[in-house]
This record gives sequence, structure tokens and C-alpha cells, in this order.
Amino acid sequence: MAGGFAKDGAVQEQIDATVEDAVNRVRSRLREGDSAHECVDCGKAIPEARRQAVPGVRLCVSCQELEDQQQTANAGYNRRGSKDSQLR
Repeated sequence: MAGGFAKDGAVQEQIDATVEDAVNRVRSRLREGDSAHECVDCGKAIPEARRQAVPGVRLCVSCQELEDQQQTANAGYNRRGSKDSQLR
């Protein structure tokens, strides 16, 4: 059932697009290649287990946690302009 000017399935299309955007954003942040032996932010040694588990790692666990918190704080916007995002 369509409501207003929206076509049938518009809500699901918006949900799918939002999920796709989130997946693409995360994929774009994935690193490839050799891992660093030292953190590029603080200079601490990166443990061998972390370097093997995360290809292309550049940050120690502490610095990575800080970066993840900053990324999470900036990721809460729905740029598609839905009514739901405008009401929040």
C-alpha cells in the first residue's frame, strides 16, 4: 500500500540503500597489504597476533578504539532525507 507520493516498496528500498551505504562505508575503511610494526599515531609496537589477524593494520588497539569512537560519533546521519530522519 502506497502512502502519499511514495510508491509501493519505497520504505524497503530506503532501508536497503541505507544498509548498502553503511557496508560501502565500512569497506572503504578496510586496509590491505602489510601491517605496520608500530602504531602510526603513538609509536607503540603492534603485537604480532594483531598484525596477522588484521591485514594492513596501522594502529594499536588503544588508538584504534579512539578512532572507532570518533567514526561512530560522525556516522549517525541519514542523508537520504526521509521523514523519519527529519522527525528525530
